[in-house]
Amino acid sequence: MLKNKLSKKEIKLLPRSFDVVGSILIFSDFPKELEKKEKAIGEEILKQFRNVKTVAKKTKKYSGKFRTPRLKIIAGKKTKETVHRENNVSIKLDVEKVYFSPRLSEERKRIFSQVKNNESILVMFSGCAVYPLVIAKNSNVKEICCVEINPTAHKYALENLKFNKLGNKIKLFLGDVKKIMPILNKKFDRILMPLPKGAEKFLDLALDKIRKNGVIHFYDFSEENNYKKITKKIEEECRKQKKRCNILNIVKCGQFSPGVNRICVDFKVF
Repeated sequence: MLKNKLSKKEIKLLPRSFDVVGSILIFSDFPKELEKKEKAIGEEILKQFRNVKTVAKKTKKYSGKFRTPRLKIIAGKKTKETVHRENNVSIKLDVEKVYFSPRLSEERKRIFSQVKNNESILVMFSGCAVYPLVIAKNSNVKEICCVEINPTAHKYALENLKFNKLGNKIKLFLGDVKKIMPILNKKFDRILMPLPKGAEKFLDLALDKIRKNGVIHFYDFSEENNYKKITKKIEEECRKQKKRCNILNIVKCGQFSPGVNRICVDFKVF
């Protein structure tokens, strides 16, 4: 595509991976050596991929209170808002203001395929409600309660519930899980903890709200095939809360950096 616009040396520097969220293509790592050619690269992508309307690059990786990136648009429409479709739902979001990973689509499918009829589910750190939406759409769940601290993500979640007509099954709470969960006067059959980083700080809250024989999906980052540290954290917290657990599954659901993976530990609590 770019052989007439870039030198052979520059072509070797081209990033080989990217994410597409709705109509926005995002480069995670864009080399400085190609900054002067970034517009030409972006415009060529727009010509070749009709579903892409905006090309952007990350200028700062996930950071801050809400774990969101900083992006620069290099070609196409000057917007960071889009509608992403996956697993039979449509998700509206601003890719710079809301944490979202399209790479977890198969993981979300894996989760909703485990949900049994009439379950009560809690999703901590629910963002723009992608996990609740795909679960509610693809299973016969009784109810899903969601807690999110990012007001922008919460705003989009409210819109997404209306757009997908799933407001009768999903309840949204805006605020810190440490403040919201203690006032939820119920326990749940299944709890999801899809926090990008630091979910172990909230394990005690999840264990307090899980029913006997309920399942928790705990997300973390781990070095390749070195999952003992994570399962140890879970088992130690269960002992503190005077509960027992059984590790059901450990699933690799994405790469965070070379040699470090995002994993999900599914465990049952007794």
